[in-house]
Amino acid sequence: MDTEQAYSEDLAMLRAAFDTGEPLGWEAVRAFETEHGITLPEPYRTCVAEIADGCGSGPPDYGLVPLAELPDDWGDDRPVRELAKPFPLTKMWLWEEDDLPDEELGPMLDPVFDHGSIVLGTDGCGMYWHLIVAGPHRGHVWSICGEGAAPFGSEFGFTTGESGFAGWVRHWVEGKPWSDAP
Repeated sequence: MDTEQAYSEDLAMLRAAFDTGEPLGWEAVRAFETEHGITLPEPYRTCVAEIADGCGSGPPDYGLVPLAELPDDWGDDRPVRELAKPFPLTKMWLWEEDDLPDEELGPMLDPVFDHGSIVLGTDGCGMYWHLIVAGPHRGHVWSICGEGAAPFGSEFGFTTGESGFAGWVRHWVEGKPWSDAP
C-alpha cells in the first residue's frame, strides 16, 4: 500500500466506482489539509480532488460522504474531531468484550472515533468506515462501530481484500462482503 502516490490502475477503478460524483478540486483539498494539519493519503487524495468528493452510491452502503462532512447519523454531541492527532489503534479492539467500567472506557473511545481519521461513510446502524490520516496506520481503512474497531485488509485476517482506500473500494466493486476471510 503506497500512501504517497496514486497509481493509474487504482485511479481508473476509482473513476468507474464513483462515476456520479463531483470532484472537490486541488485548491480545496490543499485548504482542508492546511486547516487540519494533515496530508491525505493517496489515492484518496487524488480521488477527492479529481474524481469525486462524495458519491451517493457505495462504498459504503450509504455512499461516500464528502471530505469535510460526516454521515447524517453521526450525532451532534461528539467531541471535536482532531485529524492531526494520531489514530490510537494498530490492531482490532472489541471494547464490547472489555471488562472496563464505562467511566474508564468512555474516555478511551473518543480518540478512536475522533482522532487521526476522516469518516468515509456508514453502512447504517452506527457502523462507520474511517480512513486513517495520522498515526502508524495512516492510509488504512477501519470499520468502527459501537461494539469495536477493526482494520480492513488481508494482512489483518478479516478479509481477502487489499489494505488501503483503493483495496477497500475494489473489494466493494467486486461485490465481496466486508469479512470474507477463509
